[in-house]
Amino acid sequence: MPSRSDITHFGAGPASLPTDVLEDAAKALLDYNATGLGVAEHSHRSPLASDIINQAKADLAACLDIPDDYEILFMQGGGTGQFSAVAYNFAGAWVARKHKEIFGDIQGDPADHPELIQRLKQAVDNDLKIDYLVTGSWSQKASAEGERLLGPTHINIAADARKTNGGKFGTIPDESDWKLSKDAAFVYFCSNETVDGVEFPQFPKSLEPGPDGKGPIVVADMSSNILTRKIPVKNFSAIFFGAQKNLGLAGVTVVVIRKSFLPPTLSQPSPALMRHLALPVPPIIFQYETIAKNNSLYNTLSIFDVYVIGQVLKKLLRTYHPNRVDAQQAVTEKKAQLIYDAIEAFPEIYKVIPHKTVRSRVNICFRVTRGGDVDAAERAFLEESAAQGLTGLKGHRSLGGMQPPELLTNPLPALVSVSSRSGRVVLTFECRAGIRASNYNSVSLDGAEKLAKFMRSFATS
Repeated sequence: MPSRSDITHFGAGPASLPTDVLEDAAKALLDYNATGLGVAEHSHRSPLASDIINQAKADLAACLDIPDDYEILFMQGGGTGQFSAVAYNFAGAWVARKHKEIFGDIQGDPADHPELIQRLKQAVDNDLKIDYLVTGSWSQKASAEGERLLGPTHINIAADARKTNGGKFGTIPDESDWKLSKDAAFVYFCSNETVDGVEFPQFPKSLEPGPDGKGPIVVADMSSNILTRKIPVKNFSAIFFGAQKNLGLAGVTVVVIRKSFLPPTLSQPSPALMRHLALPVPPIIFQYETIAKNNSLYNTLSIFDVYVIGQVLKKLLRTYHPNRVDAQQAVTEKKAQLIYDAIEAFPEIYKVIPHKTVRSRVNICFRVTRGGDVDAAERAFLEESAAQGLTGLKGHRSLGGMQPPELLTNPLPALVSVSSRSGRVVLTFECRAGIRASNYNSVSLDGAEKLAKFMRSFATS
């Protein structure tokens, strides 16, 4: 049986963690700071737990240069939960601003002012829009959840990569073709599409704030490329990311939100007002202002998971001091280049799925076409790589849309489901879905070199 040191894991998530972090966590799980109790056994409302939370927040802010006018929240529900939370909270923020515009300083029950309520409802019906940039499976799921909660009239698909790429993901539409709404509640994009291997190379120009600092309200899912590059936090109203790829264990989702969307600057509308407007009321554990008010401790947070996050952040700060995430970015890009160089050296053997201008540094998706039988070639690639301790390389099993005709050398894979959304039929197939090397921070430079060396050997064998 292989030992831990024999394995380089390229799985898409949960990702591997640094061995020294796991060793420290194992000790803390048994006895934390000589208290006689493991870190998971202490009350989440104890001073000890608060210290762990506050230190993790401070270290994350240091790593990413998060300004003081942003709040950091530790939540549960994963990225999928945030698909709902961002729709609830930012639609609510839009309503709160519009309510202030129409009602002014009038207080009391909205039902006492039916003419103003009618004006507000008309504004909601006509003007409340959420813009989604759909560039892969995860942004597509986020837009579907927004539509499920708010209804199709409030959802604007400002860009859909499939429409300009033969019905499949693998590119990002040119910004000149985006159909952005005026005064959208927010514009949403997924910074790195884990399934499809598509990554925004930089912050979109059309979403940048103007010279006065004002611009669109932008929300981004950064679950798979957080801490792999420097990000312009000030350009975002909120970002969120699951911990299980570059930050820690599954079980905690981090939200970084501008404080101007929280009390006392802005409060969410009352449930009564939202019902008057036929809009959904969020579950209390998805309401950002509630989580912020309680320093992420409104319900029982897994302090052990936050502790592990803190240890990962401390290791990054120690390893890459003083350049922090800038230095990690350089390593990430060097690792990605090693793998892409191996792919491009053998174009008759390997084919990258996404377009070169948007291919991910973090989730490297490609097909193996050696011998013309894709399925057999990829099965051999996975078996031989695993024998050398290179694991987790199998691609995602769900594919929407179509694959390039030249790769369909075998019969179509099994049809899993047929669904309808906004008048479109969506087919989901189950198949091998190629190879995906997830180049997360825990993958060492040596590990990337080992994979690249194997790929060159496989191509010439």
